[in-house]
Amino acid sequence: MQQINALKELLQTPKKIMITTHHKPDADALGSSLGLAGYLLKKGHHVQVITPSDYPSFLNWMSGNDRVLIYSPSTDALAQQIIQDAEVIFCLDFNHLGRINELGKYIEAAKGVKVLIDHHLQPDHFADIMFSNTSAAATAELVFEVIRDLGDEALIDVNIGECLYAGIVTDTGSFRHASTTRNVHMIIADLLQTGIDICKVHRNIYDSYSETRLRFLGYVLKDKLTVVREYNTAFIAVTSDELKQYNSQTGDTEGLVNFALSIEGVRFAALFIDRPEAVKISFRSVGDISVNEFARAHFSGGGHKNAAGGISYQPLNETVNHFVSLLPLYAEQLVN
Repeated sequence: MQQINALKELLQTPKKIMITTHHKPDADALGSSLGLAGYLLKKGHHVQVITPSDYPSFLNWMSGNDRVLIYSPSTDALAQQIIQDAEVIFCLDFNHLGRINELGKYIEAAKGVKVLIDHHLQPDHFADIMFSNTSAAATAELVFEVIRDLGDEALIDVNIGECLYAGIVTDTGSFRHASTTRNVHMIIADLLQTGIDICKVHRNIYDSYSETRLRFLGYVLKDKLTVVREYNTAFIAVTSDELKQYNSQTGDTEGLVNFALSIEGVRFAALFIDRPEAVKISFRSVGDISVNEFARAHFSGGGHKNAAGGISYQPLNETVNHFVSLLPLYAEQLVN
């Protein structure tokens, strides 16, 4: 209650508010940000959402998307000014300032009150007010609870509700992950009361593939999937040339790692994407296998117990070889 009371007092009068989320925002990152922004605008605050990078086009339908400032060298001066002027800075769906690239150093130096709303493991303590719950399914779930606990659930309308629903439905894997609790379903029931169109949300997120993206998916599953049966592991490695061949856009590789995990008997899956700056890695697991610990130990990453990310500055083939060489160390967890 101490945290919610502090936030309630902070928001008693109109404030200049900035909201940001992690690099390459997904549906939870953007949905929680725009859902919160919609609520704060209703309360009379001046609100600006800034993302540290672009995000998939299949998220552009969200209410407030047209007002998002995407950080780039050309918007650097404007972003800095907004952050400097902000009286309140909300940090959503990340818990380490390194996850927001250049924005991190600006927010670290900012004078505004920093509010963290997040569900990832092992948060850094850079915020003045923290709503951190690692057992929550999505940051959008926590945003809903914050609005409710502020006494303003009635202000959640269709537009806000659909943003929050998008975050929850994607981070729960359409309600199939272990993080899907009774609380999640109760919140969805409340969102349905606002009149949200869940069919529309699903179509926009899952049924809006470009032809090129679908052909890219087919190619990856046919030619790039490797299964290591000895260790119940599967992985996909995509080169930069293959990304160019299929004109890969932001979001085109999202969810690929889940196909590897969907193979019968596979308990550990990885996706390696060869980006210009580094090899970006996604890890997924089932049961007690902690990919958060694996990513932190070997690939400068982290996240959730069964879903995490990492990075490697070695060439793609060396990164993959290193990953495979680590599997025997985890044989007991992977095989039993």
